[in-house]
Amino acid sequence: MKRLLLLQILLSAACSAFGWGQKGHDVTAYIAEKHLTPTTAHAIDSILHGKSMVYWANWLDNASHSRPFAYTKTWHYKNIDEGVRYEEAPANPAGDAVTAMKAQIETLVNPASAPGDTELALKILIHITGDLHQPMHMGHATDLGGNRIKVKFFNRPANLHSVWDSSIAESGHKWSYSEWQQQIDRVTDDEINAITAGSIDDWAKETASIAASVYRYFTPDQNISYDEIAYWTPTIEKQFLYGGLRLAHILNTIFDAGYACTHPAPYTPVQ
Repeated sequence: MKRLLLLQILLSAACSAFGWGQKGHDVTAYIAEKHLTPTTAHAIDSILHGKSMVYWANWLDNASHSRPFAYTKTWHYKNIDEGVRYEEAPANPAGDAVTAMKAQIETLVNPASAPGDTELALKILIHITGDLHQPMHMGHATDLGGNRIKVKFFNRPANLHSVWDSSIAESGHKWSYSEWQQQIDRVTDDEINAITAGSIDDWAKETASIAASVYRYFTPDQNISYDEIAYWTPTIEKQFLYGGLRLAHILNTIFDAGYACTHPAPYTPVQ
């Protein structure tokens, strides 16, 4: 029995190394799909050979563990240690969530990119945009984004990262990804314009600020229960929504010239 419990804990730690849980990535991708222009939706459908963005939303979490895509392991996060300004955080030579997003966009906007490279870049971008909005993916390198901070979730062993990946979201609402979209994706055009304003670095800074609040709120060995779920679920709702709307905004500026003419791109276009 003890061995089984230990195995469950180790598996939880391993799975929590990447991204939102499956639900979070599915919600982010589905919200994005709902905000694509017809032109962009057609382009995405062609690149993904008829499969949806939701279909590929969690692909990179598994792929990063495989030999061909092991180079993407560090692309799921950007470490901002305590007391370090975002602009002064040391760069990871293997890349991070922000540099990876920018690199995929560069591939997508380049008309000379090979079809296979374009497809891969889109799959990666779908996933990492979600990761960028998970606060613990802007966490401290010293504790591996909360993976080393042991807590309890309803008196069961957990770590702060895994709690943020899925536990709070799944406890806050027992919804399917489509129900999440239906319930939280209710913003006006003006609100969408405000949410999608700024750059990828601006969005990363927002998430880093939330991460700092998470570190102040939670303490090692804390038993996380109903009060904490109620307090933080609105933040998770916001991050799911913002990730989806911003992903759609990126893709619309890339694939729809009409949209790009009236909306500033959150990235620097390739000259």
